[in-house]
Amino acid sequence: MTSATVHPNSWPGRGRSAPPAGSRRPDIPAAAVGPGPDIRAAAARMLVHRIAARLPIRVAVPGGPVRGGGGPGSPLLEIRDSRAFFRRVGAGTAGLAESYMAGDWDSSDLVGLLSVFAEHLPTLVPGPLRGLRRWYVPREPAAEEATPEGARSNIERHYDLSNEFFALFLDSTMTYSSALFGPGDSLADAQRRKNQALLDLTGVRSGHTVLEIGTGWGELAIEAAARGARVTTLTISPAQWSAARQRIAAAGLSDRVAVELRDYREVSGRYDVILSVEMVEAVGEQYWPAYFSAIDRVLAPGGRVGLQAITMPHDRMMATRSGHTWIHKYIFPGGRIPSLEAMTGVLHRHTRLAVSSDLAMGQHYARTLDEWRARFLGAADDVGRLGFGRTFQRMWNLYLAYSEAGFRSGYLDVHQLLLERIAL
Repeated sequence: MTSATVHPNSWPGRGRSAPPAGSRRPDIPAAAVGPGPDIRAAAARMLVHRIAARLPIRVAVPGGPVRGGGGPGSPLLEIRDSRAFFRRVGAGTAGLAESYMAGDWDSSDLVGLLSVFAEHLPTLVPGPLRGLRRWYVPREPAAEEATPEGARSNIERHYDLSNEFFALFLDSTMTYSSALFGPGDSLADAQRRKNQALLDLTGVRSGHTVLEIGTGWGELAIEAAARGARVTTLTISPAQWSAARQRIAAAGLSDRVAVELRDYREVSGRYDVILSVEMVEAVGEQYWPAYFSAIDRVLAPGGRVGLQAITMPHDRMMATRSGHTWIHKYIFPGGRIPSLEAMTGVLHRHTRLAVSSDLAMGQHYARTLDEWRARFLGAADDVGRLGFGRTFQRMWNLYLAYSEAGFRSGYLDVHQLLLERIAL
């Protein structure tokens, strides 16, 4: 693997108020001081205890009683620094995550706790306060809009952390998307099973021309080329571009796979099959028409599209579509998870494509994330040696647990979709 040598101060857009997503030493806002934040902290304390009373969880504060609606054995949110916790939670929508990153609270069952939150997410905040969401949830910064320039910056801020870092918790295929588990599968087996399922779905065979949008570290391109296809794969991550080329060369397939550092909007040619795995989430809602139109434009007559996409319920997508959450702030700048309804609507309005097959795989993603998180936690010393400190490690532990909870609860799903042209 090659390495992207990154220093936090080298990120594009440094100097903005938001800390750079994925930086090795993310900056957490200090627990606020002054009379205003104290009022918000008091409101946060009241809201947290009110929410906990309605949920099967427990909340413990230093020197105080354990509260909440859960009995013994239910997930426990253990507040370690009550003053800082409520100040951060009261300061904004990223406060709960930031207080975890700072060590203000912890849980021995983090996934279980977050799963309860995910199951009750639409009603966590009382109705009257939900109406005020647009006033207290920050909007997406203009710099994170997924323009060609913004998309490159967004992608580099996550995927170019370090190839060695990702290798510490991914399997030997270096696949950073949901696996598809069969009986007795290791994680690497399940990733290959997922890739082969997508190649079977689209009928990839010898002589086919294949376009992949979103190279990752090159495994799907390698497996498509091993079937005899000629593959063009696109990425806008310099670190992944370099590593994928090395992995493809090591597999003896450089003559069958071209790895291009190119935005999907710049694609040309004609392809029998187009593949894109968990890429649409990084495109940004306003660019979904451009993304699907580009696919339609270069798909050969009779061609097939294999798309793997994370989804959320349409009503939740609509309710949260313009918000800038802690995930955007620290993990995936510019990202937006679609609903199936939103994607099919864009396909209908902007392309000649329609969904002809759908395999839902949400619980497979929950298991994938569980394995990634176990590997990540087990590699803490090695992560630290790469320069990723305690705050970063807590941030990524929360991100992986938060994501797993989304899939375990059913709040999130992931689909392998076959898109085909509608007969006129």
